[in-house]
Amino acid sequence: MAQQAPVIVSSESPFARDVFTKRHPALIERLLEAWPFGPEQRRALSVLAEENVHGVIRPLPEGAADAPLWRDRGNGLYGRPWTEVPFLWAESFFYRRLLEATGYLRPGPWLGVDPFAPFKQAELAGEAVSAEIAALDDVVELAEEEQGQALLLSSLWGNRADLGFQITAGQGIEASGLVADDSARLWELLRSGAGGTVAVVADNAGGEMVADLALVDHLLAHGLADEVVLHVKPSPYYVSDATLADVADCLRALLRGKGEARAAGERLREAAALGRLRVRADSFFCAPFDYTALPEALRQEFASAAVTILKGDLNYRRLVGDRWWDPTTPFAAVTGHFPGRIAALRTLKSDVVVGLGAGTLAELDSTPDWRTSGTYAVVQVRP
Repeated sequence: MAQQAPVIVSSESPFARDVFTKRHPALIERLLEAWPFGPEQRRALSVLAEENVHGVIRPLPEGAADAPLWRDRGNGLYGRPWTEVPFLWAESFFYRRLLEATGYLRPGPWLGVDPFAPFKQAELAGEAVSAEIAALDDVVELAEEEQGQALLLSSLWGNRADLGFQITAGQGIEASGLVADDSARLWELLRSGAGGTVAVVADNAGGEMVADLALVDHLLAHGLADEVVLHVKPSPYYVSDATLADVADCLRALLRGKGEARAAGERLREAAALGRLRVRADSFFCAPFDYTALPEALRQEFASAAVTILKGDLNYRRLVGDRWWDPTTPFAAVTGHFPGRIAALRTLKSDVVVGLGAGTLAELDSTPDWRTSGTYAVVQVRP
């Protein structure tokens, strides 16, 4: 186990500071433009935006159903500027406050209305996703191993790469963007555990979820998993994070396609009907903690899986800890707390990273903002 590194606090990171002073106010402006919110909602959202930039963190109102829970979670943090508390906690609480402001969790006409739905639906209806779905016809013509790798890389990159993305391992950082690549080890784990359960902890909706579903279909259709459990968020979170409704939307997008896309959609629908594809939405996935705080039921579920595939930047931060690790710290050294075998598929979009070689790190350090630009990615495995 590696010695603990300092927790990332937003004031110490230009990227994290900009999340609160620029990204969150801009998001709220987009929401105000997208929805016919009433005066109370508009006021609450404007107050939240101003608070992120100039104010201090205020707790949920007493009437909120989970106010006592969040009061305990934020003990010692309320009354401080948003940028002066742990980044992971503050981001999570921002989205809980945003849902409170829009009325998502309160009785009334806005109950259960996903404030991010217009953005998700626009992406799903866009040309990039249509091209991604159509490209399944090309991928299915590849040899089985190449097919699996193409689908894995598409799931990794989300909507940044289409499904025709070819195998680029060994061609250097500029060619592939992969700065750590354990994909061969992941396929070995999947083959060795064939017939068992694979857990997939999802990240984004839209094009990325379409790619995730294509990968899940491949695992089920080729006997690499007898069952896949897809873990999503129980409520809207981090703008584009996938909920059950988003999974359903993406499955319908496949079913509306032609050729291999429709065939994959039909196989997935049948797999769900037979219990071979299950979707779970545990409340822990919207909690402000890392995975050292996994509840016992999830610990047991992940421990019994042949492998757990964790998708995306937020899951990576929660897995390794949102800390200022030395990037050459071994991946295994900071993930020993996680039950069972794991694979992290992550595009770099925040400061934390581990498991890099010294030579790779030296090369990256000559590139501005390499940690947060979304240009680089890792596939990291701990058997």
